[in-house]
Amino acid sequence: MNSRLAVIKEDRLKKLEKLKALGINPYPSKTKRTQTITQARDMSGQAVCVAGRLTAIREHGKIAFLVVKDETGQIQLLLRRDTVKDAYEYVKLLDTGDFLQAEGKIIKTNAGEITVDVGSFTLLSKSIRPIPNDFHGFKDVEERFRQRYVDLLINPEVREVFEKRSAIISFLRNYLEKRGFVELTTPALQPIYGGTTARPFITHHNALDSDLYLRIADELYLKRLIVGGFEKVYEICTDFRNEGIDRWHNPEFTQLEFYQAYSDYEALMRMTEEMLSELVKTITGSYEVTYGDQKLNFKPPWKRVTYRDAIKERVGFDIEAVKTREELRRAVSEKQLNINYQDATDVPAILDEIIKTAVRPNIHDPIFLIDHPAFMRPLAKKKAADPTKVEAFQVVVAGTELLNAYSELNDPIDQRARWEDEERRSKEGVAEHQVVDEDYIRALEYGMPPTAGWGIGVERLTAILTNKHSIKEVILFPTLRSEFPTK
Repeated sequence: MNSRLAVIKEDRLKKLEKLKALGINPYPSKTKRTQTITQARDMSGQAVCVAGRLTAIREHGKIAFLVVKDETGQIQLLLRRDTVKDAYEYVKLLDTGDFLQAEGKIIKTNAGEITVDVGSFTLLSKSIRPIPNDFHGFKDVEERFRQRYVDLLINPEVREVFEKRSAIISFLRNYLEKRGFVELTTPALQPIYGGTTARPFITHHNALDSDLYLRIADELYLKRLIVGGFEKVYEICTDFRNEGIDRWHNPEFTQLEFYQAYSDYEALMRMTEEMLSELVKTITGSYEVTYGDQKLNFKPPWKRVTYRDAIKERVGFDIEAVKTREELRRAVSEKQLNINYQDATDVPAILDEIIKTAVRPNIHDPIFLIDHPAFMRPLAKKKAADPTKVEAFQVVVAGTELLNAYSELNDPIDQRARWEDEERRSKEGVAEHQVVDEDYIRALEYGMPPTAGWGIGVERLTAILTNKHSIKEVILFPTLRSEFPTK
């Protein structure tokens, strides 16, 4: 703590003790607020009771002007010594940041300022630490993320981002519910992780004496519900992945997944164009969105590009001409691609790295990336006309994957074989792989109708629509190294 802050805190702590000595409870439980500040400002000549955070104090002899602010706005308070009497002496024990309740009549001062002519006031909460002033602001990025409560107070544009995030989630929820989807809740603690390819977090349950995993996706549980008779289900939930942290990744994040029986990936592509273009128009007022120095156009229809063509056009070799890891690595070397082979140890992992590092960064407007190799999507149904590919798509926009969707694999025998292939990959040293979930296979054995599923990262969508470079800007409390490490 710097010396100036220490002095300010010490002064405020002394004021706190003086308030207590005067019999004033600096943290009372009850309040009497009857109007928000915005409501009170429209009640000229009427009695009001408002409450809010004190942002300014000016004393002039026997009167004092205070400004308080709540969620809806701010208003001036006029305290007269002859009206509030002995309580006027408490003014010198107040500081900006304190919360006050004030009762009185709404008047206009000679300067035309809407004001509460205070008859009585109550301290609701004493502030010990000063809020940074607006002039100097609160700009250090890590400090803003660590102390989001201060960031919200000082930087009003931050609040606007999270209000927009809330509006995005509301739109998605309303869109689905108008079409008959039911919102349900699935476990965050799972005995087997699954639903995508990612490393899980592991925890231990003492009473059961067993390890559990924080979910990496809710897919397999939502599809169990399709087996159970629900035909349209969705969930908006927090998922957890034990992966690196960068502008597009945080260990915990919000995802919307939905599953629809008697549908396929083609139907979901049409639905996706309609849903997201309507969302963008509703949230921003236009199909065109500014993101960094780019203009992104969400107006449908969106271009469809095959996985094979995306790599061929942007990298320069044909993935169907390379069959082994060694051939693929030679092709990567010839094209001088910067691929990290630490985790990319086999063909699927290397192809994924090529897409991430050499293809996506060159994509701006939203496209559908389709026809993934079957070995890239162990939960997706193979195409009848070409079983080497699956009925799947990704939406790629602004250089990142925004969402994944596919026709769901509902053949339990094929599903087991795909997962066993994944487990063989793990024995070959692949870090991120899927595992066999016996209970899910048992569910498929009861029968699941043709189904299509869809999942979107809420933070990535919000970052793009609010023109934020990193998803940390749209997560209220992003994961950071602990400032106060435990022993």
